[in-house]
Amino acid sequence: MSEVKKMSETVTLTIDGKTVTTRQGNTILQAARENGIYIPTMCYLSKVEPIGSCRMCVVEVEGVEGMILSCQEKAVEGAVIRTSGEDLFRERQNIMKLYDVNHPLECGVCDKSGECDLQNKTLEFAVDQQTFAAKDQHRPVKNWGFISYDPALCIMCEKCVRTCTEIIGDDALAIETGGYKSTIVNTRDLSDCAQCGECMAVCPVGALVSTDFKYTSNAWELEKIPASCTHCSAGCQLYYEVKHTSIDNTEPKIYRVTNEFEFSTLCGAGRFGYDFENREAKRDPEKLEAAVEAFRKAETIRFASTISNEEALLLRRIAEKTGAKLVCDEARGFQRFMRAYREASGRNLPTADLEWIRRSRVIVTLGTRLYDDAPMVKFAVATASRREKAQVVYCHPIEDSRLQNQVTQFVKYEAGSEEGVAALLAATLIDKAKAPLELDTLLNGLDIGYLSAESNVSEEELDRLKLTLWKRQRFTLIVGEDLYNHPHAENIARFLAAIENYSDFKLFIIPPASNTLGVSLICDLADEAKGYTVGVNTPGEFVLSALGDGDLDLPAMNQQEGTLVNYEGRVVPTHPALPYGGWELADIARELGLELEHVIDLTPQLPKEEGFRAVAFDDLPDYFDAVGGEHRGYLLERQERGEALRLPEEPEELESYDGTVLYRCNPGKQFSPFTAKTHQLKEEAFLLGSAQFAMAARLEDGDRIRFVQDGIEYERVFRIDTAMKGTVAVNPTFDRGLRSFAISSYRFSPVKIEKAGKADE
Repeated sequence: MSEVKKMSETVTLTIDGKTVTTRQGNTILQAARENGIYIPTMCYLSKVEPIGSCRMCVVEVEGVEGMILSCQEKAVEGAVIRTSGEDLFRERQNIMKLYDVNHPLECGVCDKSGECDLQNKTLEFAVDQQTFAAKDQHRPVKNWGFISYDPALCIMCEKCVRTCTEIIGDDALAIETGGYKSTIVNTRDLSDCAQCGECMAVCPVGALVSTDFKYTSNAWELEKIPASCTHCSAGCQLYYEVKHTSIDNTEPKIYRVTNEFEFSTLCGAGRFGYDFENREAKRDPEKLEAAVEAFRKAETIRFASTISNEEALLLRRIAEKTGAKLVCDEARGFQRFMRAYREASGRNLPTADLEWIRRSRVIVTLGTRLYDDAPMVKFAVATASRREKAQVVYCHPIEDSRLQNQVTQFVKYEAGSEEGVAALLAATLIDKAKAPLELDTLLNGLDIGYLSAESNVSEEELDRLKLTLWKRQRFTLIVGEDLYNHPHAENIARFLAAIENYSDFKLFIIPPASNTLGVSLICDLADEAKGYTVGVNTPGEFVLSALGDGDLDLPAMNQQEGTLVNYEGRVVPTHPALPYGGWELADIARELGLELEHVIDLTPQLPKEEGFRAVAFDDLPDYFDAVGGEHRGYLLERQERGEALRLPEEPEELESYDGTVLYRCNPGKQFSPFTAKTHQLKEEAFLLGSAQFAMAARLEDGDRIRFVQDGIEYERVFRIDTAMKGTVAVNPTFDRGLRSFAISSYRFSPVKIEKAGKADE
């Protein structure tokens, strides 16, 4: 890059006498924040576009008459800016007086007291008397289930509306204008809302609060424990907010979960699904002795990938010592898929990340029910749709009405035909001029007519996809769990690697569980459990369980410290929020002769050949900087190994399913706080299908049914979901607890359904 080009990408200006440099296109406010210069705001939020409703961020620019909004004015070369002074102070003081007009003085009982922007800035700008007045309005509190909205406390900053629109993509909140009577309204049924609570998180006052948390604690009484969410492979940043509740101060309790909302986002599972600790565990010597003996004679150690990297490494070392095989059902298929991808691409990790998705102009998804599998990825797609006007092509056997605000083309393919769809996408997306001769020959020789007919993806749909690419930039292909246990998963991985290598598309791969990527890198996994088995969080001959229902208890993830690898390849730390009174895996390891004091002693010993670094756990950073840069843990070293690339093979015969087909998928709302307190029912494990499915399966809404899927017997109540289409029904497994990870086959399966009466019988 030339020096002239480098200079053109930055601007230099002076703020409060300090010379600063910022990227061209940044606002004055961004330039100030980057350089540690304070400008007060009330409505500004880093992760959304500038709102400009509060005017608190006004500054003075030399040579410009009047005050300007620093959140919207671009920084220009040579500008001289003043952020404080008598006039600016008086302007901001008057703004605060207007905010405080008839704002109820409920700080003593308000949940936001102690962390309220309005409270802080009222003090900062010395508003000790009120010179303005307005007639008070009757504004009753509204109960939105998991969130309570008090219009009397609302300052109409619009943060909640913009976050719901730009980041979440639900458009569930809007402003009902009416001057002083303006209010926020919920425009959608609660069942259509993501129920992420992000609107509540960004609210600067006490207008939007958690219904369950309301009136339970003051903010300053809570201790913030930094941690990483373990409900999916995003590994999102969060804080467990804990308070001791007993007289002797020994029984801590998690009261709520919060996040660095200025820069990060949480889904409903991360924000509300925190009550899963194992409180009943005791240090029973006999149980430890039995566990050690079980490990000594075990031929198989079977475990879930909802564990830390350090525990995975410890299990590997135990297995090496005892000769046992390691089995992690949900990670094994993913490991095979990623090894095929690595062999075909020469890379250890795919090339896209969330920020790339947010900036993409074309997004294609394959093999994932995005809204439920990876909410953060869905949110990134929503941001791209809103800001970049991205074309979103959603390829899946089941249409998802919740994505209707983002999806521009729905490609419905037949369950089982993913290999054929991957081949069709390769033929459509790959730039033949970039492809090697052997790949070009393969693509030209594909039987497009057969693949289209068997997958139900027409050539017209592929032509429309080609037109979508015309004169656009920044392309992303997102793939997910449907592919990893497909009978031809490895060939699918090779097709995807070819697309990534020989087109403008970057690839994003979503692992199926919280630390599946870490486990797949650390452990050499066997295909199936054999002989005497020690089961960690799964049924086995000797069961270890974080749920408190096994032969020996283990700590839950909110009681552990260690690291996880998220789907961007970032190694993130997590810390224990609650105590644990039982034995841990490290105790078993010591009894087996392995030398270690704490599991986190293994953090710097994670395998360097897989991209991990020799960094001690206590040296891992865990923060966000003032301009939104994430400094949590570190990114795995990306490896371009230059191996001979293995090309895909032409699909021979596509899988097909006849009769009643079910799709294994957990709803994103499975952890939502539906309690008696919120006057709603907790999410139940219904079998959900369309009216068309009900007709084909001869079912009625409310029928109690029985069926076997993946060798497991289910009894469910069938519910018709009027938003669903097609002849595939969705079966959740979250009611099986952590044991559901053992269900690791391909997600679609034909089943025979038997009626067992009505739901109320």
